[in-house]
Amino acid sequence: MPFIPHTDSDTQRMLDVIGVPTTEHLFDEIPSNLRAGLLTDVPGGISEMALLRLMSKRAQIDSTKLSFLGAGAYEHHIPSAVWDITTRGEFMTAYTPYQAEASQGTLQLIYEFQTMIARLTAMDVANASVYDGGSALAEAMLMAVRANKKARSRRIITASGVHPKYLSACRTIVCNQNIEIESAQQDSRSGATDEAMISVLSQEAAAAMVIPMPGFYGCLDDVDRLTNLAHERGMLVIAVVNPTALALLKPPGEWGVDGADIVVGEGQPLGIPLASGGPYLGFMCCSQAVVRQMPGRIVGRTVDLEGRDGFALTLQAREQHIRRAKATSNICTNQGLLVTAATIYMSLLGDNGLRAVAERCAQGIRRLQRQLVELDGVSQRFTSPVFHEATIELPCSACDVVAAMAKRRIIPGYDLGEVESSLSKCLLICVTETKTDEDIDRFVVELSEVIQSCRDAAI
Repeated sequence: MPFIPHTDSDTQRMLDVIGVPTTEHLFDEIPSNLRAGLLTDVPGGISEMALLRLMSKRAQIDSTKLSFLGAGAYEHHIPSAVWDITTRGEFMTAYTPYQAEASQGTLQLIYEFQTMIARLTAMDVANASVYDGGSALAEAMLMAVRANKKARSRRIITASGVHPKYLSACRTIVCNQNIEIESAQQDSRSGATDEAMISVLSQEAAAAMVIPMPGFYGCLDDVDRLTNLAHERGMLVIAVVNPTALALLKPPGEWGVDGADIVVGEGQPLGIPLASGGPYLGFMCCSQAVVRQMPGRIVGRTVDLEGRDGFALTLQAREQHIRRAKATSNICTNQGLLVTAATIYMSLLGDNGLRAVAERCAQGIRRLQRQLVELDGVSQRFTSPVFHEATIELPCSACDVVAAMAKRRIIPGYDLGEVESSLSKCLLICVTETKTDEDIDRFVVELSEVIQSCRDAAI
């Protein structure tokens, strides 16, 4: 259906009918201090041909020969069948309707997605997805405050490795509900969470502890100890996980004695390509004990009077279209198209395929680490075990190395100086199953040459 913009006269006629003088009056409930104001930096319109040419030029800028960048978005091989099926009209245009039971195909797809995510995380229940990993974590924090009635606290403690962008999103979302987030520092040697500090932080009442696996710097915490500590002190446990890692590492439902209470993460590794920043897919799971506080939709499987399988919404806690301010959530959604891709991806790979991908990732980062630390001046920054990302310390500025490698059309990793000034010589490097031994060997050679060039320039 083509987009047909309204003329000024069309708009005015509609405003006249509903008795409102201007479009601005439709948003009079929004306080003036929260409004963006005039968008002075938005450029004027251009033709379709000019737009396509501009986007093509920008896409060429992003082209690379090799990328070892991760930091929350990962390059995995996506079987051709995934998007050949996903982009069929039946899936491409499907949206969960309010009379949901009329769309059995959509509901079955969501049910299969929930089942796979619940199995992967070893949790009781999964919902129909949310926007992305960051908003999923914010939703989990809100959920934990509602669910943990014993603690009666609006305080959240996080381990050191939570993605900084996730924390930024969470603070933006939960600050208006007077929820306080306190983050533990990392141990400067191991890179894992400083357990002494988190023990001190947890002496005061808190609703939940957030535990990532793996952490942003690639390090793996002792999740069993942290989970038990949190539960002993009356907190719920929110796990933030990489779904690919769960094919190899212990799932959060089995952490510690009782397992995590809420699990969230970014589903992008499951068949969703890198596309200059999105869209992404957040997943969310929980234990049966707190399911009533989970936002979004949950699809269940049932049998009708004639014995036929059918699918229905068994929980729709948010009801934002009815309850508005009293809703469980006003930002959650079902990312239908991306759920489709993730479900097909997991179906095609199966248990063994997902584990094979995870093993290739883990083997690749170990090979790269071994070769990099043999270079003069290069070392492994932290001693903790990793999954498929690791922090490497260089003898020169990481920013300079990234710029020099980009000229060779190689992205060497993420400059951690952008997050922490003390890590300005550190790169966060990622290896997935898409990298061959030849790719790794070439990267090491190119990086060695760039480091030498940076040293020569500094003399």
